[in-house]
Amino acid sequence: MIQVGTKQTLQVINRTEFGIYLGEGKEEKVLLPIKQVPESIQEGEKLTVFIYRDSKDRLIATTREPMLVLGEVAMMTVKEVTPIGAFLDWGLEKDLLLPYKEQKHTVTPGEQYPICLYADKSGRLCGTMKIYDYLRTDSPYQKDDEVTGFVYELHNTIGAFVAVDRKYHAVIPKKELYETLSIGQIVTARVVEVRSDGKLNLNLRKKSYQQMEDDADVILEKIKEYSGVLPFTDKSVDAQRVKEEFHLSKNAFKRAVGRLLKEGKIKITDTTIEQVRKETKK
Repeated sequence: MIQVGTKQTLQVINRTEFGIYLGEGKEEKVLLPIKQVPESIQEGEKLTVFIYRDSKDRLIATTREPMLVLGEVAMMTVKEVTPIGAFLDWGLEKDLLLPYKEQKHTVTPGEQYPICLYADKSGRLCGTMKIYDYLRTDSPYQKDDEVTGFVYELHNTIGAFVAVDRKYHAVIPKKELYETLSIGQIVTARVVEVRSDGKLNLNLRKKSYQQMEDDADVILEKIKEYSGVLPFTDKSVDAQRVKEEFHLSKNAFKRAVGRLLKEGKIKITDTTIEQVRKETKK
């Protein structure tokens, strides 16, 4: 079945003066315009194309690469705003419409926004800023899997909403955010829970025993920035300062400090954490 908004590998059915028709059988076919037809391609051969609708609302194929396919999320630039909505650059000849009803706030030409591709009731492809409503919950991932995701929304109380593989529901809870993320940022995270509804809870950090070494390196580098002496200890420093200075939780900070202490790389006084410098042999 030829489906709009998807990339499909189709067979060359026949050639005409204005292009070639591609399909999976004689009954259903789609035109690839002549200017995009590979010179050497023959009837019976296969070609991978993207299916969409042209300016006259006709089903059409293209060998050009769109920025996203049906159900995926990407950052897109607004080219112009018109009475029917905004038009977005998505890599194809025909710009993508972002209807007013699909905008969560006013958009500005030249600015980028996270957009999901969907098909409306008439089968026309459109963009939407209401990404949450279109993401899937049937991801193949399990607890402790490493995933890559696209940050599409930041919520003050919930956390960072992420489209894993640009299409699956996921969130990094607010309590697990120890660094500043931005809209459109690609993150690598660990699945900490697959919820009963199929949505994923993520954490940007590895398991404690795996993360400790990285955290210890961060702390040691910060001590060097302070000329070898931090003006506080793991007990006296408050959690907010740890978050701001090291992007760590207080518990993670204490674990990493304990590791550095055990390795003899630091010493702790009543008021400071100090780097232990190795004496140079004469």
